[in-house]
Amino acid sequence: MTEENTPTTEDETTREPALRGAGSGDAPTAHDLGIELPEEPDKAIKQLLSLLAESREEASSYLEDLKRVAADFDNFRKRTMREQSLTLDRAAERVIQKLLPALDSFDAALAIQVESEPGKKLLAGMESTREQLLSALAEEGLKVVPTVGEKFDPEVHEPVGAPQGSGQLVVSQELRRGYTLNDRLVRAALVTLELEGS
Repeated sequence: MTEENTPTTEDETTREPALRGAGSGDAPTAHDLGIELPEEPDKAIKQLLSLLAESREEASSYLEDLKRVAADFDNFRKRTMREQSLTLDRAAERVIQKLLPALDSFDAALAIQVESEPGKKLLAGMESTREQLLSALAEEGLKVVPTVGEKFDPEVHEPVGAPQGSGQLVVSQELRRGYTLNDRLVRAALVTLELEGS
């Protein structure tokens, strides 16, 4: 006899009854589900309802666990993104802190007055390079702290001395540029002050 014509044994017909019942469109029997029901219908219904309540409670517990795991994962993801953003901000700030002396050197060089044509060309090239550097840093969130003519703001201005008298203080001169990075102060501007209207 070929394999196709081999008669099936009792074990083979009962090996996976739940799958067979579910796949054929018939509802599984109590035996398929591994439940021993009493003969009396009232007791059988009571037992089935009890099993249903236990199953619902267990499913509810699993659902709560799943929700908790999903919430924990979402919190972990958000925390990781915040930490990555903070790490990038700190790295950018460190790089910019190291570039500030170079920007200061450009500012000092550009403050020099030259009369010769070669000197003017050299200063023009330096100014162009400084503007390129500032433009590249501005794309990363660097901004120059406004100074001359602005009202004195102790959050972003570091004063050198203070005028006598009372009234609104304004910045009269910038001695060293200040910068913010993504709205956080990197370095305060070093300024001199005067009374408004004086």
